[in-house]
Amino acid sequence: MHDLAHLGPKKVFIFGDGSFYLTETAVWGIIVAVIILVLALWSVRKMERIPRGKQVVAELVVTKTYDMVKQIMGKEVGEAFAPYMGTIFFFLLISNMLGLFGFRPVTTDLNCTFALALTTFALVQITAIRYQGPVGRLKELASPMAWMFPIKIIEEVARPLSLGFRLFGNILGGLIVMSLVYSGLASLSYKLVSLPILDTILPLPANAFFDMFEPVLQAYIFTMLSMVYIAQEAIVISAHKGE
Repeated sequence: MHDLAHLGPKKVFIFGDGSFYLTETAVWGIIVAVIILVLALWSVRKMERIPRGKQVVAELVVTKTYDMVKQIMGKEVGEAFAPYMGTIFFFLLISNMLGLFGFRPVTTDLNCTFALALTTFALVQITAIRYQGPVGRLKELASPMAWMFPIKIIEEVARPLSLGFRLFGNILGGLIVMSLVYSGLASLSYKLVSLPILDTILPLPANAFFDMFEPVLQAYIFTMLSMVYIAQEAIVISAHKGE
């Protein structure tokens, strides 16, 4: 059952005088990363020329990921970023769905969502500078007129802010709604029959949305927007090259 008493992540491991500690976010983030790593290593263990079993599933996931990323970002850029996009999608998918098992989703912490958003922001800037150079990047931000520079800077900064807040707000909102549903039904159940019946059965439809459908949707949206932002830079770069 979700708990509304602590909206922020709890401190799980405290070291020394308490100045250094690990929160639920850090612990579950590490666990999710380890799960993905173990699954990846297990799926490629004892690979065969003719795939079968888990190898078929692994190759299907990799192929579909590359196809989707290249379709959105283009072949050259897509091949370079497909591993990152696939990893971030599955990390977000598992992290968002932790509420389904009664744990606090990693993405209900702004530290996590903004770290991911800033990673995307950094990749956008690195991609632009790599192909345009620092001076070329500054010129692109100041085009078509110099007075556009501060506006474009605001636009660039707004991207990670919107990415981080969107993911955080939707997942935390689901956590709060489910906590209120459970608390309300538990109180009503004990008043009626003195047994936790209503909060066991009735929340299932809400669970299906907030702990299953919504996590998948938010993982897809975050990954898709990350691809679009980087692809936009690739399009600008290609346009400059064609001039």
